Amino acid sequence: MGRILAIDYGKVRTGIAVTDELQIIASGLTTVDTKQLISFLKDYIKTEFVELFLVGEPKQMNNEASESEALIIPFLEKLQKAIPNIPVKRVDERFTSKMAFQTMIDSGLSKKKRQNKALVDEISATLILQSYLYAQ
Repeated sequence: MGRILAIDYGKVRTGIAVTDELQIIASGLTTVDTKQLISFLKDYIKTEFVELFLVGEPKQMNNEASESEALIIPFLEKLQKAIPNIPVKRVDERFTSKMAFQTMIDSGLSKKKRQNKALVDEISATLILQSYLYAQ
């Protein structure tokens, strides 16, 4: 089995989470400058076997695509061209940022650490990945 890599795509930075090889545990991996995302993913798959990319799908409460979807579509096209042999699935990411922030509070992180937006993005990617794993 290969790893599943989840992407919480953002305009400035992107949170990334990954499973273990058995696809049991979801862990935050890192946060990457979005401009460097494709390059990061290409480098990552040189050393780790990834069988699936999960990309968060931001939706509004009425189930319509959110405004940020307009930024994600061009990224998905670039990703498919750059790494065509790894399939991409979309996962509803509603509330992941709020849940990530609450997770930080619940884990006792200081207010200063909770202001780290990169950490919120990484935790959000982990939540996207966990929700996918639970649904399987």
